[in-house]
Formats: sequence, structure tokens, C-alpha cells
Amino acid sequence: MTRILVVDDEPQILRALRINLAARHYEVAVATDGGAALRMAADTSPDLVILDLGLPDLDGIDVIHGLRGWSGIPIIVLSGRAGNQDKIDALDAGADDYVTKPFGIDELLARVRAVTRRTGIQEAELASIRLGDHVVDLTSKTVSGHVRLTPTEWHILELLLRHPGKLMSQRQILTEVWGAKFVKETHYLRQYMTQLRRKLEPDPAHPVHLITEPGMGYRFKP
Repeated sequence: MTRILVVDDEPQILRALRINLAARHYEVAVATDGGAALRMAADTSPDLVILDLGLPDLDGIDVIHGLRGWSGIPIIVLSGRAGNQDKIDALDAGADDYVTKPFGIDELLARVRAVTRRTGIQEAELASIRLGDHVVDLTSKTVSGHVRLTPTEWHILELLLRHPGKLMSQRQILTEVWGAKFVKETHYLRQYMTQLRRKLEPDPAHPVHLITEPGMGYRFKP
């Protein structure tokens, strides 16, 4: 059974999430502040953390940093902070996804399923991935249909494909592909994403797999 730690100081949200998650056969633990969340995560090793940023003792970003200091536990931020900078800060700190309050329970559950499914994928299953009409082989670095990619295009595509469903911030991708000195060169990334869509999406103007999250980053939607 998948173990989920829900961290929020709003009793009604804790109750709603506990009921809805338990009804779908998740094992649920709750914490109402950052300190308790860090202790419970260390003691119980949950499979997923759903985290509010506005906690009474610690900022949620500090909780993410605390978790990332020792663990790769998937983290979905569930917060009333709707600004792009808050979302970017959370993603750059190590969050896997970001859902804004007020939220639909069906959307949150879909994100939970995507994250838990992603963490269960083994390396062998990542060797060959379908992207629309194409099959991408990450081992041999080939794409069906005689599609040719540049080394930089491969680097970006592989980063997204190895994290299906995960929202990757612009900073994360720029740092990984070009280096820390290029974190503000977002136009590089936009150009390469445009090229990848032209080569891989059936309708590049309306992509369904290589998705832009405005102001935040990109995700691969299987």
C-alpha cells in the first residue's frame, strides 16, 4: 500500500484528503507543521508527501530543502500561493509538482497517481518510450520515423522523458543542459522546445506530449 504523508495546518483539508486518499486505498499520515513533517518522514519513510507551503513553524520551501537533504521522496506542493515565483521556488527546491488551492480532488488524485506511477518505473521500462506516433529509444538514442535530433535536443528530451508527468522548471533544465551560468537564458530553451515539437508532435502548435507550464517550465505527458 502506498504511504502518503499530508502536511497542512487546515483541519478541513487534512480531513478531506485523509478520507479521499484512504477511500482509494492509500495509507495516510498527517502532520500540521514542518517540524512534525520532517520527523514523521524520517521515522516512517512515506512514498509521497503532499505539502502546504504556509505552515505555522517553517516555510514549506524549508521543509522541501530538509527532505531533499537526505531523501528523494516525491513531493507534491498543495498551496494557496498562486504566484509563478512561488511555484518556481518550490520546484527548484526539489518539489515534483505544484497544485494551487482551491483545488479539485480529482486533479490532485491524478497528480498523485502520476507521481507514484513515475517512481515505480524501472530503468528497463525507460529504454523505449512512446511519444505520439514515435518510439524513442533512450539506449540507442534513436527515434522511429527517421527523426534526427541534435545532441542538445536529445539532452532536453531525455531529461523530460525520464521524468514522465513531472513538472521540470526552466532553471532545472537550463542548469542540467547548459550549466548554472545559463539559468536566465530561457530563450535558448524555448527555441529548442519549438524544434522538438516540430520533429515529434503531430501538431506542433498544439502539443499534447511536450507541454509548457507558462512561467514555470515543461513536462512530458505520456
